[in-house]
Amino acid sequence: MRHLLTSVTNSIARITLNRPEVRNAFNDDVITELTEAFNDMGKREDVRCIVLAAEGLAFCAGADLNWMRRMADYSYDENLADAGKLAAMLHTIATCPKPTVARVQGDVYAGGTGLVAACDMTVAIESAQFCISEVKIGLIPATISPYLIRAMGVRAAQRYWLTAERFCASDAHRMGLVSEVVSMDVLDASVDKLCKALCSASPDAISSTKRLIDAVVEQPITHELIAHTVKEIALARTTPQGREGVQAFLQKRPPSWL
Repeated sequence: MRHLLTSVTNSIARITLNRPEVRNAFNDDVITELTEAFNDMGKREDVRCIVLAAEGLAFCAGADLNWMRRMADYSYDENLADAGKLAAMLHTIATCPKPTVARVQGDVYAGGTGLVAACDMTVAIESAQFCISEVKIGLIPATISPYLIRAMGVRAAQRYWLTAERFCASDAHRMGLVSEVVSMDVLDASVDKLCKALCSASPDAISSTKRLIDAVVEQPITHELIAHTVKEIALARTTPQGREGVQAFLQKRPPSWL
């Protein structure tokens, strides 16, 4: 791939944005490559979790300026198709069957915040700055909005989407957009700690739990939802990994997936 670096080591896949000269801003090519990379890594049996990282000083500055210049002349239908590809990329990341960790080593702006929010968890350095800046140029954070709302909440969205203020990593952590804030010298160790925990769990249970979260988030606790959760745990108990995990626990031995 031209704009990404990919690797798999010890069951951990790494997908790294590699356009530091433009602060890892994305265009249509990057969107296509990210979609393909997460699709591919999500299907690989030797991959247990995926780290999304970036080269250079910034994590992602949002949309590439040259791409934005081309979009300025697009028709409505062309913009519809173009935005659809971005939305599909975010959905691919968010619904990836493997757990995803964003490693944020620098600033995150506009659409880049959508990448962070689409991942399951995020570790960011203390100096990272965030900004959802679309309204400053007459646009709206539309395709990234479902993921951001779920990550940061409505009240924070009402402030930071409307004011386009920059906010720091500690504020991002307070509102839930970031899972953990660390110094640069322990960033990789902190990401590795999460990956180790993810790799120790049942791969099937991880995938099922991701789907469970999507099914129950912000849903009223109705009889139908309760019935769904009952069905899900009953199914989990009868899967090979479910049976193996319980037996391993009872027999005080490591499960077969370790």
